[in-house]
Amino acid sequence: QVQLVESGGGLVEPGGSLRLSCTVSGSTMDGYASAWFRQAPGKKREGVSCFSHSDGGIYYADSVKGRFTISRDNAKNTVYLQMNSLEPEDPAVYYCALATMLWCEDNSPISQSDFGFWGQGTQVTVSS
Repeated sequence: QVQLVESGGGLVEPGGSLRLSCTVSGSTMDGYASAWFRQAPGKKREGVSCFSHSDGGIYYADSVKGRFTISRDNAKNTVYLQMNSLEPEDPAVYYCALATMLWCEDNSPISQSDFGFWGQGTQVTVSS
């Protein structure tokens, strides 16, 4: 049974940084695409970033390009989202997700319907 557990959320001031982690158990990440989504109150879930473990393809939403970085550690079966220069528009519950048979590409938005495995989410709050 594949399980995803996120951690690293919290409260940060505008301009600050956080690193989210998503540890996968029950499977290796080989062949999967890993992604981060976020959902703010009253808004639809938004695809933030995606990483294809098969070919190294990466996608970032325009709203986070240049500020967020997705990465992975195969030895730890963990994917990360480094978030810098956090803005008042970034607060949300951030979710980690895995998909099979998906290749991430720049300028190709991701859809939550493509992802079959989800974590429980971690809250990110940006406030002074």
